Amino acid sequence: MKRYFPLVLSAWLLPACPTDPEPPKDRWELVHVNLPGALLSVWGTSSSDVWAVGGDPADGSGPTVIHFDGEVWSQLSTGEAQGDLWWVFGFADGPVYMGGDGGLILRYQAGTFTKMTTPGTGTVFGIWGASPSDVWAVGGESENIGGFAWRLEGDSWVPEPSLPADIPTSAAIWKVFGTGSDDAWFVGSNGVSLHWDGSTFTPGDTGVGASLFTVHASEGRYVAVGGTASGFIVEYQDGQWTNVTPNPPPQGLSGVTLGVDGFGIAVGAFGSVYSRSADAGWAEVNLGFSVAPSLHGSWIDEHGGVWIVGGQVYTPPLDDGVLLHWGAPIPSDGI
Repeated sequence: MKRYFPLVLSAWLLPACPTDPEPPKDRWELVHVNLPGALLSVWGTSSSDVWAVGGDPADGSGPTVIHFDGEVWSQLSTGEAQGDLWWVFGFADGPVYMGGDGGLILRYQAGTFTKMTTPGTGTVFGIWGASPSDVWAVGGESENIGGFAWRLEGDSWVPEPSLPADIPTSAAIWKVFGTGSDDAWFVGSNGVSLHWDGSTFTPGDTGVGASLFTVHASEGRYVAVGGTASGFIVEYQDGQWTNVTPNPPPQGLSGVTLGVDGFGIAVGAFGSVYSRSADAGWAEVNLGFSVAPSLHGSWIDEHGGVWIVGGQVYTPPLDDGVLLHWGAPIPSDGI
């Protein structure tokens, strides 16, 4: 198993013959900068199937959707769809779902985008599914109210009737992530956290009252991040949420992903990146260069490669997109 050393920037530990070229060294790099649309979410099925979505530059081209096939980047047209895309999630054999402004959900399969029927016009901030037949979309009418949770039924999305009745008047739901159809956490504004057990929602207590922007899970552990002026990190294991925010606390955090062997990545305001190790917990990463835009989303591939996206993400227009990568160098060709 490859180990993860984003603070140290280690080389690939591979045997080399005297005649072989030296293998490329893992490193942090800025793959894309100054894209017309901010990049708000990144996800993939492998290091050769990576998706990033984001802002609509309002030039008639629609929301930003880019794809990496392991060799070349490409930018995809979404047809007549308009508005910013806030999240991307899918399955190895398809489809891939993208959610955003005005209740927009796009399904991409077999090279074609389909604009799906949804029950509302709130912003879709998150999408996750245990399987292609069990998929959730969450969001809100604004940053603080109008929270909703929709489920996929055939080609349409329908509201989940068991969502607590106070959520639409008290919070938006920012994200959902789970380990299976009977184990998922929903997080949102005003410290909202809800656990889904396959049939009902149960409120959770994270110990924080501010927005929880993203939640992720791996190896029996959940992690959620949030905050604005001051960020925080909370972890859930063995039935309890614990505040594990490093000291001094980071600026606001908006994206988090857990990998294997206790590794994790959290990202946020003003280009901040934090790394988790099983031994030392969370600590700030020195990228070796400065990143002016804020970072909004992250993803970890099967080799432990780290993918991070961001841009001008807090106020419109959502532009100045950036994509960072840690691992063996990758090309920026194609967009």
